Amino acid sequence: MPQSLARVLIHTVFSIKGREPAFHDPALRSEVHAYLGGCAKALDCLPIQIGGVADHVHLLTTLSRTLAIAEFVKEIKRVSTGWVQERGGMFRQFHWQAGYGCFSVSESNVNAVTRYIERQEEHHRKITFQDEYRELLRRHGQTWEEAYVWD
Repeated sequence: MPQSLARVLIHTVFSIKGREPAFHDPALRSEVHAYLGGCAKALDCLPIQIGGVADHVHLLTTLSRTLAIAEFVKEIKRVSTGWVQERGGMFRQFHWQAGYGCFSVSESNVNAVTRYIERQEEHHRKITFQDEYRELLRRHGQTWEEAYVWD
């Protein structure tokens, strides 16, 4: 078979350092989400749904067959950090948290994960980011050390 093909779907989650609510303005948040989608596309990772709230983001994307997850997240954060910092003012010190969560998504769950990301504002009226993240970790059978998850 001379051609290499892959369709790997991932749900990536990360927050702003210290979970600062830097993206409280909905227009700015939309710009950030669109920019993150463009970053993913530049890495040959198809953005399916990008969303979140003031202090964190969710990305549902494909993963390029030539890119490791860690490299994908590192590059998305690096490029978007520079873009946000260019806004100046309070954004000069902007950084994403060091860590992230990345979870596999089956084709049969794409619609459910898409809706989950679309409904982030509604979801976070009832649950904190920390509790949401813990639940994602639990649902995906991940163990973690509480002291090292948050920065």
